[in-house]
Amino acid sequence: MVTIKEMADKIGVSPTTVSNVIHGKTKEVSQQTIEMVMQVVKDNNYIPNMSARTLAQNSSRIIGVIMKYHQIEEKNAVQDPFHSEIIGALETKIREAGYYMMLYSSDNVEDILKLTATWSVDGLILLGIHAHDCQSIKKQTEKAIVFIDCYFYDDGIPYVNVGLEDMKSTYDMTNYIISQGHTKIAFLSDNRIGVDEERWKGYYQALKDHNINCSEENYIKLDSVPEVLNASLEKLYHRIGEFTALFFASDFYAIKAINYFYDRGLKVPDDISVVGFDDNILGRNIRPRLTTVRQNPSEKGELAVKQLVSILNNEKLDRNNIRVSAKLMIRDTVKNLYNGTSTV
Repeated sequence: MVTIKEMADKIGVSPTTVSNVIHGKTKEVSQQTIEMVMQVVKDNNYIPNMSARTLAQNSSRIIGVIMKYHQIEEKNAVQDPFHSEIIGALETKIREAGYYMMLYSSDNVEDILKLTATWSVDGLILLGIHAHDCQSIKKQTEKAIVFIDCYFYDDGIPYVNVGLEDMKSTYDMTNYIISQGHTKIAFLSDNRIGVDEERWKGYYQALKDHNINCSEENYIKLDSVPEVLNASLEKLYHRIGEFTALFFASDFYAIKAINYFYDRGLKVPDDISVVGFDDNILGRNIRPRLTTVRQNPSEKGELAVKQLVSILNNEKLDRNNIRVSAKLMIRDTVKNLYNGTSTV
């Protein structure tokens, strides 16, 4: 492989000049020399040594992406359609910005804290971290961080986040379910923290605004551990008579439940109405077609990278906490109790 000295000799400049142009230090180099260097680099298919380049720029050009996942996703954290789409968007935008992505997924917060302190990265994007953990991470690292889908304590710490209008979205969907004649509506999730807590609040507020009684009995916790999820669904199956509609905090669980009911002869929406949240590819392809809330994971990923790059470039952010809007996707899994149909 050709060396920097050999290329410098070919065009009659110093090796230092060639090295400076390759590494982007061109303030004291003429445009003509820059063009000559870039041409000889191209002609010789020269590939810069990344280690040397990052040392010269005092930058790794790496952005770390860390996911905290539930046990249900443990075998492959990115197989979930929501995570795979958002990671794809992150990688594309990170690469377009001139950086490289390093991905790590774990359900162990201590591991995440260690990584944020030891990784040689320019910045971090963290997905689905709980408020307490966000606080701990911010206190333990000086690295630039952008969060996705996080809610925080009012602790005076400056957080940068890209999320969704979770409360409003579930409020709107609950209003739709009520408009179809339902008053006995359950809310189901595997936790009541962060995003799912906000979705519960939206659901609860809609019932309250319609003077519909709502208590903790309306909340059904699903076990995220794969081995016992079916046990949770079995308990739900035996409680079906208490409700006419089920609002799942994610399409993942809504689809699991629809399939479970189908295997036991329970029809959706004739016997029970079901709605989800996300509008992932599975929800769009299951039959009957799932009524759900559509969010755009790619938009979140793009905005998160844009925010982080702005921080790295010392640019002022227009907003620290972005909440993107969602859209109701009314399909076939909610029965209209007034006329017996399952479509709008």
